[in-house]
Amino acid sequence: MERAIEKRLESIAKKFKEIEESLGKPEVIADQKKFQALAKEHKELLPIYEAYSEYKRAKKGIEEAIEIIENSEDEDFVELAKEEKKELERKAERLEEELKKLLIPKDPNDEKNVILEIRAGAGGEEAALFAQDLFRMYSRYAERKGWKVEILSLSETGLGGIKEVVAMISGKGAYSRLKFESGVHRVQRIPITESGGRIHTSTATVAILPEAEDVEVEINEKDLKIDTYRSSGAGGQHVNTTDSAVRITHIPTGIVVTCSNERSQIQNRIKAMKILRARLKELYEREQKEKLDSARRSQVGTGDRSEKIRTYNFPEGRVTDHRIKLTLYNLQEFLDGDLDQMIDALAAAEQEKKIEALVKED
Repeated sequence: MERAIEKRLESIAKKFKEIEESLGKPEVIADQKKFQALAKEHKELLPIYEAYSEYKRAKKGIEEAIEIIENSEDEDFVELAKEEKKELERKAERLEEELKKLLIPKDPNDEKNVILEIRAGAGGEEAALFAQDLFRMYSRYAERKGWKVEILSLSETGLGGIKEVVAMISGKGAYSRLKFESGVHRVQRIPITESGGRIHTSTATVAILPEAEDVEVEINEKDLKIDTYRSSGAGGQHVNTTDSAVRITHIPTGIVVTCSNERSQIQNRIKAMKILRARLKELYEREQKEKLDSARRSQVGTGDRSEKIRTYNFPEGRVTDHRIKLTLYNLQEFLDGDLDQMIDALAAAEQEKKIEALVKED
């Protein structure tokens, strides 16, 4: 095991014992606030402490087996020691990998709901149709997971494509699974508008934002410019006779959010504020991350929205993620929401990067 990781584990083991000792003190028990805080920390450190204790027992067992192998004259005893040594080495190796994973800091956003934003990019109407395909893909994936999808804002084209859609995806662990999807998605196919049968390349941008709670992002009402305006439904039907659409501008950052899906101005304002909070949370967190040394970054790829992360190639029936160089030949199933194989591979790559960062720390 790398010395940097062992030092950290020794520090955690020491802290765990100190907390356990404190939890038995009468003055701590009397202070319920302090007791609960320590009990929570104790619970969080327990899996690491137990795994590390087991790892140390395995290492000690290996040392004892080596001593027997080197010093005993009883051949049967030596053979037994050799077998035990192999078994303990396998156990120690497994525990070492488990400990590295346990040491990786948890993403505080992982269990949160998601605000999904998809925008058509280069490619005109074909890009808008691709944006529609992507929205359907994520909606089907959410359906498979038992998550709820709620459209917050939608702008469609005449051919059924999407210029822009903003939706809330609610469900346990939604962000932990979808956070790898931010970036530019590229499609290669023959558009329905192409009469010559030529393959075109179009793009759409996907942004995955964790839902922000009121306590996480404080917004001063004085920093907001709120406009209302009249909007109409698709195809000019259901024309609004009231100014129910809402546009909110956050003056300090220049972020503008519009919402016109609901007939009630109040509902549109509530939804617009949800989007604004998520965008501000992402902005503040991104600014913080940019201040960190690049060696300590834990994302797979840069996470930049301008980064081309994936290509959907229809003629070859494949989908390729450029960050981890993984190609799957199940394009239709993928577009129907079968994303787990790709997401699992991205999560594993992220975990590997985080482990590498841990090893480098000393």
